[in-house]
Amino acid sequence: MAYSSAQAQEKRRGFLDPRTKLALVLVLAVFVMGGLGGGQLRQIKTVLSALPFLLLLAERQWSRFAKGLAILAIGYGLLLAMPYLPGVLNYIALMCGGILTRFVVTVVMGEYLVATTSVSEFISAMERLHMPQTITIPMSVMFRLFPTIGSEWRSIRRAMAMRGIHLGGVKGGQVLEYQLVPMMTSTVRIGEELSASALTRGLGAPVRRTNICRIGFRAQDFVLLAGCLFVIAVWILELGGVKLW
Repeated sequence: MAYSSAQAQEKRRGFLDPRTKLALVLVLAVFVMGGLGGGQLRQIKTVLSALPFLLLLAERQWSRFAKGLAILAIGYGLLLAMPYLPGVLNYIALMCGGILTRFVVTVVMGEYLVATTSVSEFISAMERLHMPQTITIPMSVMFRLFPTIGSEWRSIRRAMAMRGIHLGGVKGGQVLEYQLVPMMTSTVRIGEELSASALTRGLGAPVRRTNICRIGFRAQDFVLLAGCLFVIAVWILELGGVKLW
């Protein structure tokens, strides 16, 4: 009963609505990772790059914040060190630094989406967006697939490390056989089980499902969605030759 009460559901709600998170992922993927936009969006991209880390802090995801920030710092460090590196190292630093600074921000935003959104919240959001089930069901399975695979990978690594099968261990040469092969078979099994679980819960039924989770736009959602629309508007105006600053 406590789970279905309005007070319990309000406590379980994340900082943002799942639809806002999806919009932010798309905007970051297009404008930060994809590099779309000209000089007018340069300062805006800096703000967009900081947004996933601020959201992780708001949700108290300390470990994800630290890992993402460390990788981003490595990327910028490579770009700063690039002019002082000779020959081939200069190009390698440029390539690695460019990839990290562009990709990490969007990856962190995607990780934030998966970590702070339950499957029920995601399905409810997709239904309110009137998405077809051919899109909703595979994506809902993916939401549970990646965390489950991560947990399975950590379990396999711990089990093999107890037997000395890890890089640098006594049996380091057997890592491929005793870690990756079980991981691949486990991934196939997990995917099949999650697909069966999704269908058992009625995701493929022709009737409308009910949800007890609460989602909805709040003040922070409207602010961030307005920011996404502003970025798109600036880009469209720039395509039309209009300079705002």
